Amino acid sequence: MSLKFNSYIKSVSVINNNIEKLALNFILWSFLALSILYVLFLGNMVSNIVERRSLEKEALALTSEVGEFELTYLSMSNNIDYSLSKSLGFKETKAIFAKRKSIGLRTEPSSPIKISKNDL
Repeated sequence: MSLKFNSYIKSVSVINNNIEKLALNFILWSFLALSILYVLFLGNMVSNIVERRSLEKEALALTSEVGEFELTYLSMSNNIDYSLSKSLGFKETKAIFAKRKSIGLRTEPSSPIKISKNDL
């Protein structure tokens, strides 16, 4: 009986030892994989921060360039007058406005306005 018990204990200890080694290997490989992912994510964040800062500098440069263009436009628009436009070949047009014909309320200028009861 003790011989069977000793062999059983040895086989159980081998199984437990294998399970412990397997668990240790799993924990170490998981730690290695998580460490690699951490380094990748951290590197990605740092590169995004550097890219964002460079884009902010570029946006600031473009904003100042737009401001310069606006000042140039305003200074050029102040120089435009009637004589310059005439020398460039532009001429003033006569405005023609559209107007409605009366709908029959007044037939003559001196006659009173006729209002039907439904209009009020």
